[in-house]
Order: sequence, then C-alpha cells, then structure tokens
Amino acid sequence: MKITTLFVASLLAASVSGCKLVKTSNGEAGVAADPIAEVVETTFDAKLVPALTEKAVDLATLQNAINGSLDKAGESYGVRVGGAGGGWNFPVKGSATVIEENRASKAAVAEIDIDGDGKADATLQLGPVVKGSALRDTAGLYDFSTFRDQIEYAKLGRALNDKAVSKLPAADTALKGKKVNFVGAVVIRTASEKPLIMPVSIEAAP
Repeated sequence: MKITTLFVASLLAASVSGCKLVKTSNGEAGVAADPIAEVVETTFDAKLVPALTEKAVDLATLQNAINGSLDKAGESYGVRVGGAGGGWNFPVKGSATVIEENRASKAAVAEIDIDGDGKADATLQLGPVVKGSALRDTAGLYDFSTFRDQIEYAKLGRALNDKAVSKLPAADTALKGKKVNFVGAVVIRTASEKPLIMPVSIEAAP
C-alpha cells in the first residue's frame, strides 16, 4: 500500500510539473494557471498583433532591400537576436497569390507569389507544426530576463506559434489560387533564402 501511495503521488507531481500549488479563495489548495499560457493570452491579441501590424514592412519592399544588403535591410526594418551571428527578424505584411498549398503534412504551408510572375517568392506557415521563434523575437515585447530560463523562453515561442496557428484558415479552407493579405514575422539569415513567414493573420482578399 505504501508503494502504491508513493507511485500515485509521483504521478500527480509529474502532472503539475511547472505549476505552483496555491490557495484558492475558499482556502483550499489548487493549481496555479500556466504562466506561459497567461502571457500568451494577455499579449497576443492585445499587444503582439497590433505591434506587428503597425511595424510591418511590405514583403516586396523588404526583399528589394535585402537584395541590396541584408544587414542594411535589418538595420532599417528589423531586429537582430543573438548577436552578430544571429538572423534578422522582420515584421512583414503583403498581398500575394497562393500558387501552391500543402495541407497533407502536419507542417502545412502555402507558397505565395508576390510579384505576379507565377513563381513562389515566400512561404506562409500554416501548421500545426511550425518552425522558428520570429513571433517571440520580432516585436520586442518579451524580455528573456523576465523568464526563468531558456527552456521557459523556448516554451513561450512555441505557445505563440500555436496561438497564431489557431487564428489561421482551417485545413478545410482551400487557399490555392486565392489572393491573400497577410501579417506576420520572419527571420532571415542569408540574403538568398526564401522567407519562411509565421503569420498571425491570413485573409482572402475580396
């Protein structure tokens, strides 16, 4: 019986890992809300989306600037995270035609044509599996020093991505062939790479 009790207790402890036990209003113990989830819920719509929308540079303008010099484009429109070796994070927006769409993969994407030549100029991530932490790093809203450690900071990046994916057109909404307007963030490490954008909104143009 003692072994069973200890085993159950260990499972309970594991299930609330990362949470704090607190007293509720009636004096009973309860589990505190996930602090990362709370940050996302209080900042995503209220702060992050408005900040990206306000600061976003048109993707065509950004790509022209990058063709001249990635670092100069970064200094004008972006923010660098991780020192001189890190990529440039940019808030971006644009109107484009979706020329290809892959919903079969969990890492679903839409290839977009910005300039009308029929070729993909950038990729919009649709998820649910997405890459990068551009949403966390671009707007300057989330200070690493206010988080417990790198693991917690990484969790924030993933949680923001998950929230963004929940706002995007569902898998049963076909985008191929449609003109879309988008706002999001992207990290660019080399001038030759095709932008892989994490959008916070994708709307089909009327």
